[in-house]
Amino acid sequence: MEFASVLAGERWSDHPSCTHPLLGQLARRVNDLISDDGRQELAPLVPSVVGRRGNDQAWLTVSVAVAASVIVDVPEETQRVLAGGLLRAEQLCADAAPDLADTRREAQVALALVPGALAWVERQRVRHRIDTKIFASRCAPTIVRCAVDGVVATCRPDADQSLRALLETGIAACPAPDRETTAPAVNGAHTPHAV
Repeated sequence: MEFASVLAGERWSDHPSCTHPLLGQLARRVNDLISDDGRQELAPLVPSVVGRRGNDQAWLTVSVAVAASVIVDVPEETQRVLAGGLLRAEQLCADAAPDLADTRREAQVALALVPGALAWVERQRVRHRIDTKIFASRCAPTIVRCAVDGVVATCRPDADQSLRALLETGIAACPAPDRETTAPAVNGAHTPHAV
């Protein structure tokens, strides 16, 4: 994310404004937990996070894509957390109708793959609904953290490849920059130009 801040012409930071906060969290977590050799393989992905500021729906699209991509491969305890988050996301997607229909289906498919974890979540009898603001501030960051940690907890020999794939999934789920984007800052001013 620090390299992304430089590419975007921003102040050196691992929280650049050129990247959606949830995607930035995913990138930092993967970077922190991947091996040194694996970290070198992340460098080609840096340009793809620049300009991916996403939108309000990115909290749902990124967290659902990330959770759905690993839910069957992580330990059971992590499956339960991800299932709880996916269930909340699915409910919020249903409220958003048709805009998030694909994300809702992705959550439903992932939940169907882990009936034991879903049953465990439902036995907890947490019935109160949450809004998108609470999902963005609490659920989505927890989903991303647990997904990455779950991949690491498997101790599989291909963990580095799985972590890179998880980051690629998050990048793909976050809206790409428009054709018109912002050029690097020059004396604090931004100049639009076509990509």
